[in-house]
Amino acid sequence: MDGIASDVAVGVKRSSDELLSGSLYNSPNSSVTANGSDSKKLRVEDSMDSPPSRVIHIRKLPNEVSETEVIALGLPFGKVTNILMLKGKNQAFLELGTEEAAVTMVNYYTAVTPQVRNVPVFIQYSNHKELKTDSALNQRAQAVLQAVSAVQEGGSPSSAAGESVLTPAPSPVLRIIIDNMFYPVTLDVLQQIFSKFGTVMKIITFTKNNQFQALLQFSDPVNAQQAKLSLDGQNIYNSCCTLRIDFSKLVNLNVKYNNDKSRDYTRPELPAGDGQPPVDPSVAATLSKDSTSLLGTPSGMVTSYSSGGGFPSSLGAISPLSAAAAAAAAAGRVALSGHSGPGGVLLVSNLNEEMVTPQSLFTLFGVYGDVQRVKILYNKKDSALIQMSDGNQAQLAMSHLNGQKMYGKIIRVTLSKHQTVQLPREGLDDQGLTKDFTSSPLHRFKKPGSKNFQNIFPPSATLHLSNIPENVTEEDLRLLFSNSGGTVKAFKFFQDRKMALLQMSTVEEAIQALIDLHNYDMGRGHRLRVSFSKSTI
Repeated sequence: MDGIASDVAVGVKRSSDELLSGSLYNSPNSSVTANGSDSKKLRVEDSMDSPPSRVIHIRKLPNEVSETEVIALGLPFGKVTNILMLKGKNQAFLELGTEEAAVTMVNYYTAVTPQVRNVPVFIQYSNHKELKTDSALNQRAQAVLQAVSAVQEGGSPSSAAGESVLTPAPSPVLRIIIDNMFYPVTLDVLQQIFSKFGTVMKIITFTKNNQFQALLQFSDPVNAQQAKLSLDGQNIYNSCCTLRIDFSKLVNLNVKYNNDKSRDYTRPELPAGDGQPPVDPSVAATLSKDSTSLLGTPSGMVTSYSSGGGFPSSLGAISPLSAAAAAAAAAGRVALSGHSGPGGVLLVSNLNEEMVTPQSLFTLFGVYGDVQRVKILYNKKDSALIQMSDGNQAQLAMSHLNGQKMYGKIIRVTLSKHQTVQLPREGLDDQGLTKDFTSSPLHRFKKPGSKNFQNIFPPSATLHLSNIPENVTEEDLRLLFSNSGGTVKAFKFFQDRKMALLQMSTVEEAIQALIDLHNYDMGRGHRLRVSFSKSTI
């Protein structure tokens, strides 16, 4: 017994973390073994000093957590080969098939805090290179693991311990319902989430009984089974947008159009349909592949976080919400940290007080929600209060605009303690520093289910233009946007010439152009609509 204890102490960094259950000891070949003894104790290793290992140690799990939920944390990163549950200590060990998969998992969860049942959990490398378990003592966990392994390998899961854990998948088509949908969920978000489990061939989205729903077809029923096992009941965002997944009675989807409502990734040549922007074939081809890059290079995906929000503030050409949603749901019960503030009021500071106006703030922040009121502070004119329609919109605007450049200065956006922005007393002249936009016709999101909910993207150099009159040429638009003080690098009309993409030299130039030219009068009753695009030209 003393020999075992000395083996444990060698090379293990002592830390203040709680002791593991006594069912573990360190064997000479550096493996973890469960043998049911209560007399041996091992301190939790410090992951910062532990070298990479394919055995992952998970701590602070909620009570009554299931084996399936723990396995789901590792499933998107590769094959899960073993699991040991320490329910009395709210801990677990998870063994992945390769060290590379484990490194990807730990790197990803370093950037995005994993949550199980809305409780943050802690993930680190184990000092042990292998996980050995006594199936008699770890029976339920092994049964679930065997069932998942059978699905991963395309076989039929067998029953264990007198219990059928999984039944063969009846269809490659899943029916998906989004409950509690506080943030928009788009077709592309679903594709990125579900493609982690296999090739997504077709998706159709629709609204039924006032709920956003989708039918999604995999190339193989086994992939549908695996996705359902991992994703059913999980939140795409923190405490909202819950996935409810069942098998559809359909075995094949008939998709007629490729647009923002339906997509056949095997037939990129399909038309867009009436009034729908066409899907770029190169984008469709890219999306039809298994999105391994989503979690394959997590440190490159989640590049930074806003100080107050918790949503990634920069993800290249991919929408932060989309990419975060995809990563979150694909990686199991993960939700982004941060929550809506109690009110919808933002404090914006470090503004260029010589240039900023309530109207310019209304236009820029109106990209992410319906701005109700704006007040530039009388005694501190480089700061302003902006009241959004609700806390979710405030959070969204903050996550996208904090740290962006406006009129040459990097602005700071935080949640304000104020619940509302007060209007000046009647008869009091506040020099036009306060403006009420409650009845503005320019609100982008006042219509429930508006398409604008599906087109919320971070500030980018590429702008999406719409409502263009038919007599307006590319040269006209290039000149118009050049006059806003920037350089137009590229331009591309959509097929119907009512919409276009226009690329400025920098994101700052694009922000300036949007402020100046959104709602610009193009004549004949046409008001130009300008928004940020996720595309590049």
